Amino acid sequence: MKNTTKLLIVFVLMGASLTSCKNSTEEKQDLNNSMETTDKEMDTEVDTEANKVLNANLATEADLNGLGLSSEIVSQILENRPFLDMKDLDGVLQVANKEELYKKIFVPFNLNTTAEADFKMIPGVGDRMAHEFEEYRPYTSVKQFRREIGKYVDENEVERYLNYVFVPVELNTASEEDILALPGVGKRMAHEFDEYRPYTNMNQFRKEIGKYVDEKELARLERFVYLKSR
Repeated sequence: MKNTTKLLIVFVLMGASLTSCKNSTEEKQDLNNSMETTDKEMDTEVDTEANKVLNANLATEADLNGLGLSSEIVSQILENRPFLDMKDLDGVLQVANKEELYKKIFVPFNLNTTAEADFKMIPGVGDRMAHEFEEYRPYTSVKQFRREIGKYVDENEVERYLNYVFVPVELNTASEEDILALPGVGKRMAHEFDEYRPYTNMNQFRKEIGKYVDEKELARLERFVYLKSR
């Protein structure tokens, strides 16, 4: 009986030891998984930041200096904006490697009016993709662009393209979502766009929205909108 009792005690202790080891291993695995998840989240944040493209019309002087541009070019950008077309900015930037620079700063193209060849100024857009951008015109919303171009590239690449393009909106019928998709238009300005509906002509838009922004910003906003002819 004594031997049997001793054996039982040994087995119980062994079982407890194994359970402890198992729990310790599981805890380590959970910790590793947690760390991996955190790393992935951090990588995603870094990738998102890396994919951010400054709008040349909205970037601050500090933003521009952070790109490593010369003080002369920074001054030229600040003095000449708003740029109503990317080609205007392109003419100001006298730098050697524009493709690398345009990964960081750009003036978004109007998807419905930009020449197919000009789309190739967007980093990573070659002949084939420039053709696809043009193929699905006229675009009525950003959703349409996502859907059509999403046939050829993944979601992340579509989102990257949206740093470089916009879909103009019809002032009287555009949804808040489509207005908010316009470069540099936040909720406050989207509310003002909606507040004065229906617009009868573009002069009314200039008059009402001109209460909130200066002439340069008004000129920038005007290129994003249109009115259907009656």
